Amino acid sequence: MHELSIASGLIEKLLEFSAQNPERAILEVRLEIGELSHIDAEQLRFCYESIAKETPLDGSILTISTVPAIVSCPHCTYRGRPDYWDEALAIAPVITMRCPNCGKAVDADQGHECAIKSLRLIETQIAPSV
Repeated sequence: MHELSIASGLIEKLLEFSAQNPERAILEVRLEIGELSHIDAEQLRFCYESIAKETPLDGSILTISTVPAIVSCPHCTYRGRPDYWDEALAIAPVITMRCPNCGKAVDADQGHECAIKSLRLIETQIAPSV
């Protein structure tokens, strides 16, 4: 379950940001995950919420959007959505990495992403030091 290590790394970076910006609280983290990354969004969300408990991130929302896979074929110059194996015994169709035009191997141009897209913050009140 690599979602746990991804969530741990994400939380670590966000806690660093929080420590450097104590006047701001993170309300929402918007994350982009590529279709080819093999990251389960629900598992990642569960791991994030579990690790964030009892930290400054507790209660923050992890919003995940999927970046569609885009492939290019060096053989026939196709560029677009990949071919899918719809009959695979899986929860969702499986990407074959074959060109939908000529059937030869394609290169992935987009879809491996796992990146923070943006943060939604709120200004917090910091008590003056006496």
